[in-house]
Amino acid sequence: MAAIVNAESCVACGACVDACPCGAIEIKDVAVVSDDCAGCGACVDACPTGAISVE
Repeated sequence: MAAIVNAESCVACGACVDACPCGAIEIKDVAVVSDDCAGCGACVDACPTGAISVE
C-alpha cells in the first residue's frame, strides 16, 4: 500500500510532508510521494483537502 495524491485537490500546503514519518513526501507543484512510503496513512489524516488516499 502507498499514498496516492489527487493533483486536482492538492494545494501544496505541506501538511503531509510534516506528518510523514518516513520522509516520503515532497512538495513540487503538488505533493509527490516516493517509493519510501510505508502506507501508514499519517498524511491522509493531515491533509486538509482530502487529496491523499492510501491504496
